[in-house]
Parts: sequence; C-alpha cells; structure tokens
Amino acid sequence: MSASSTIRDSRAILLVLDSVGCGAMDDAAAYGDVGADTLGNTARRAGGLSLPVLGRLGLGSIHPIEGVSPAAEPLASWGKARERGVQKDTVAGHWELAGYPLMRAFPTYADGFPLSLMDRFTQLTGLGWLGNKPASGTAIIEELGTEHLATGNPIIYTSGDSVFQIAVHEEVMPVERLYELGELCRAKLLVGQHEVGRVILRPFVGEPGSFRRTDRRRDLALPPAKSTLIDALRQVGVATHGVGKIGDIFAWRSIADSVHVANNDDAMSKLLAAAGAVERGVRVSVGIDAHAPFVFANFNDFDMLWGHRNDWRGYAAGLEAVDAWLPDLFDQLVEGDLLIITADHGCDPTDISTDHTREFIPIIACPIGAGGGRAFLAGEQPRGNPLGVRSTFADIGQTIAEYYGLIPLDEGVSFLQSVLP
Repeated sequence: MSASSTIRDSRAILLVLDSVGCGAMDDAAAYGDVGADTLGNTARRAGGLSLPVLGRLGLGSIHPIEGVSPAAEPLASWGKARERGVQKDTVAGHWELAGYPLMRAFPTYADGFPLSLMDRFTQLTGLGWLGNKPASGTAIIEELGTEHLATGNPIIYTSGDSVFQIAVHEEVMPVERLYELGELCRAKLLVGQHEVGRVILRPFVGEPGSFRRTDRRRDLALPPAKSTLIDALRQVGVATHGVGKIGDIFAWRSIADSVHVANNDDAMSKLLAAAGAVERGVRVSVGIDAHAPFVFANFNDFDMLWGHRNDWRGYAAGLEAVDAWLPDLFDQLVEGDLLIITADHGCDPTDISTDHTREFIPIIACPIGAGGGRAFLAGEQPRGNPLGVRSTFADIGQTIAEYYGLIPLDEGVSFLQSVLP
C-alpha cells in the first residue's frame, strides 16, 4: 500500500452514535423489526427533538424526525447506508464500517445455552451458574443477584445478539478474576459451533434492591476474519486511536490505543482531548513517517442505557446532549480534517423488544476547510452534497481509505469526491 502526499497530513474522525438508526431496512421483516425507527420513533414519543446543530449539518434531510426540519442547504454532506452483512449488532456494524461486512451469522441462543455447554463451563471453571437465558442485564441482576451473593455462582445470560454474558458482584469475584474467567471461556468454551461474537463481562455492586452495574465492563470480541480499514491504515503508519470500546470490538488488532469511557459524557470529554492533542506527522513503531492518526469513537449510552432498556426519554435527552456538545468538537477541528458522524445499527427504545433493530444508519460527512471547524459550523465553507442511500456501511470505510490515500479496500464505494469541496 502507498499513501498520497497530497493528503499526508489529513486526519479523519469517525464518530459512531451507537444504535442511532434511522428507519427500518428493506429486510427488517426477516428480523422482526418492521416499523423500527430509532430516531423517528424517539422523536415522536418525545414530542419532537431539539437538535439544531445536527439539523444544520443535514440530519433532517436524511430522515423525517419530528422537531428537526430539513435544512435548506445542509452544511455537511448527508445520506444513509444499509447494512450488507447479516447481523444487527455492535461488532458486525463496526466491522462493516471498517470495510468488512459479516456475511455469516454468529450463533444466537433464544432459549439459553445448551446444558451440555453449561456442563462444560462448570468443568472448565469449577463454578456453578445461575440464569442461562436471554434477559435484560439490569433485570437479571435484580432477579438473581441475591442468590448470586449467597452461592457465589456467576449469572450467565444472553440476548438477541450473539453474546455470552457473565455478571458477578465485585465483592464476590474481583474484577480481574472476572476478566480471567472471560478469557478462559473465550479461548476454551466458546469455540466451534458455539463461537459467539462477544463474551461480555458485567461487574456490579450494591445490595439487594439497589444493585448497579459498574463501568468496568469488558467485551471480548473475536478478531475480524479479514483485514479491515484499521489494519490497512496500520500498514502505512496511521495509528488508530479509539475512544470507548473500539479496542474491544476489533480484539485490539492494529489499535494503537483505545481509552475506556464511563459514559457518553466521559466519551465526549475524551474525544475532545483526542481531537485537540493529536499531532500531525507523528512517527510510529513501523519506522516510517505516519499520517495524522485516525480517531474512531463510540458513544455507547444510546445502546446500553437507553435502547436496551426502552428508555426513550433518556435516548432523546442523550441526543440533545450530543447536539449541544458538537460545537466544542468543531472548535478542535482544523483545515484538512474529515469528521463523519454515523451509527452501527438501531435499537429503537419504543420497540416492544429490547433487542437491536435492523435499520439504516445516518451519514453526516464534514470536510473542514480554511478557518477550521468553527468556520465550517458557521456556514463559511462550501455546502454539502446528497450522498443518497449507500448499499453498505463499508462505503464509509472506503471513503476514509481514499482520504488517507490507501489502495482501495475490498468492500465499499468511496463517496469522498462528493464530500470534498
């Protein structure tokens, strides 16, 4: 691979608002998601959303959202993308954004894990177990937390996604021991036909009736089976800096660092720090002059706190909080930067279920020109262009690859030339 000197000092920031989908995809019926519309339904239930910044960028031109009118001339380029892969979860969504659509489904367990697998769990770990069924994480802790305190047996549960989740009280099992338990299950138990997409470790604290999960969750994902945008960037010396669970999602492959965040507010703070502190032309361990790093951020509260708990009020407030914060991010952007705001799937908080929903994702692409991000947001730079309906999330990864001057990825069609002035 080679890099183009014309964009050598460019920096891309990909901001994923986890689960902020924008309407059911064409195949939603096959997933039980007819009528799903995370943005639209949340706005309707809330009586309208106040998103003046996202509205000026073009969000209201992508999809009908009560309270967010289409801008006459959106500042950013705008569109939406359908998922080509067969799943509707965080790992699959982020992998496809990075150029790798997942075309085989990881196993799911609508009736819980087979007893033969749970017997193997006991043989491997020496532990019993509680639960073993699909459940809301907060609900199952309330249901089984007291028994867990009495027995010491971990709570095992799953969801509509391909996940093996382990919840333990931090006074029953120290967090480091929980991490070791998860690594053992990932390596020795959840293999072959039971190779789930993620092992999720869920520590909690508190007393019966007031249990609460802590922010020391860890996700153990499988590594992508194919090369991704992050791998391609690494080969030419572009360091990927994650904000949130990016490192976990890509099994830490080709990730320079990925800072843990406690919540969306923490993610906003740490993304601002990354956007303001990253230097151009840094040298990395591959021994060549690097491009500006790639910043990949995930804001997870939309999915974890509000979508999966059917909390449309929290979801609406979270969207408005991000909108109010965005000017601070634009203040950190300089000429040559490219900011793309998108999602990874849906999780409609007004839906009857608490699972992810099969939805389009929004695309808002902001190429920063002279005067930096503040001038962009003030409308002092060329207006954006419509990007249409993209056939795969991978178009976003391909666009970033072209922006950095990489040889094209295997999947996706770049829309960079429609974005640049």
